[in-house]
Amino acid sequence: MNANHTGQQVSPATLRKVIAASAIGNFVEWFDFAVYGFLAVTIASLFFPPGNPTLALLQTFAVFAVSFALRPLGGIFFGILGDRIGRKRVLSITVLMMAGATTLIGLLPTYASIGLLAPLLLAVARCLQGFSAGGEYAGACAFVMEHAPTEQKARYGSFVPVSTFLAFAAAAGLVLGLDQLISSEQMQAWGWRLPFLIAAPLGLVGLYMRLRLDESPAFQALAAEQAPEHSPLRETLRSHSTTILCLSAFISATALSFYMFSTYLSTYMQVVGGASRSTALQANLLALVFAGLLCPFVGRYSDWVGRRRTILTACLALIFAVYPAFTLATSGQLLPSALGAMLLAVGAVICGVVTAVLLSEQFPTRVRYTASAFTYNIAYTIFGGTAPLVATWLIEQTGDRMAPAYYLIVMALIALAGGLALPESSKRPLNYRHD
Repeated sequence: MNANHTGQQVSPATLRKVIAASAIGNFVEWFDFAVYGFLAVTIASLFFPPGNPTLALLQTFAVFAVSFALRPLGGIFFGILGDRIGRKRVLSITVLMMAGATTLIGLLPTYASIGLLAPLLLAVARCLQGFSAGGEYAGACAFVMEHAPTEQKARYGSFVPVSTFLAFAAAAGLVLGLDQLISSEQMQAWGWRLPFLIAAPLGLVGLYMRLRLDESPAFQALAAEQAPEHSPLRETLRSHSTTILCLSAFISATALSFYMFSTYLSTYMQVVGGASRSTALQANLLALVFAGLLCPFVGRYSDWVGRRRTILTACLALIFAVYPAFTLATSGQLLPSALGAMLLAVGAVICGVVTAVLLSEQFPTRVRYTASAFTYNIAYTIFGGTAPLVATWLIEQTGDRMAPAYYLIVMALIALAGGLALPESSKRPLNYRHD
């Protein structure tokens, strides 16, 4: 038995159930985003006017970015709800909404069928998915952290990013498998729909698992205090604005590196490196599996050295690995491309794991869901959702295929400054008063 930060005994079996239930909703969320990224070239040809492939790709990534605009609103809405009625109930709602929105994308008619209404409906479905996703990741992290032992928060929290990378790996594997099993004509006609439709049964499984869990010990302890009614958003902005600013600066590199590595790099390998989609997906798949396996080791490392040293490690890994990573990704060959993706993955994984735990450690229980969801989604909206669009635009404007690498280096330096301004929190219990 492990004692968590409230002093309550949480059994390993309960921790496993909490991690599994949190991870499956997170899996559904990122699976959709991954499929959209891996099928970007196909979606561009199906949902936008023909004639200019580059413009269609930019429009596809613009829809990708627009959906992120709804994430902060979803984060605020579900965060406030989660701080008032509990984590479990809200996470049950978000997994159902995400699965429904993802399934809807798989059912949409294309531009050839309904013209300009097709990209509009695509944008609406993506916005619905973005709104529900706004309440998912930070809530899932908080739910796991509020069950975890104080000294091992990053170890257990690392399994939430594991589900993220495995979702991308599953999406890459599924798209790759479809490419091998069916013709390109069949892929264009109906094959692209299958990955989106898989979200329906996954969402129902996630809902079932979450409904069977108890509320987190931290929220139960807070509810037992019978504190007066409070406004989580007002309290968040009034009392934690400095923390939000510094943490957002660090998460900007988490968001950018994650989407550069997991979504954009596959397109980069094809468009800039001249790799086939099969080669790009295989390289990405190998790197994603590597990233998922790396997460638990990074979690243990962060519990050992502390959050500030982990932040330093993450930013330095990005700064020194990004240029060789993008150079290798332009080779057009499987092994160099996979190695380049793995190099970029190291910094992205370290950023992702320490972000998952910082989201909960930096805010008190009363406003944890609201504050962490707001902070996380603001950074991901500005720097994550726009990553493929900005990277494509930078290459188009400068003519330099390494422009995305320089962009990531600049953001890593900003992230380093913001992250090191945060207090060390690795040994601090989550019921710390944050005075």
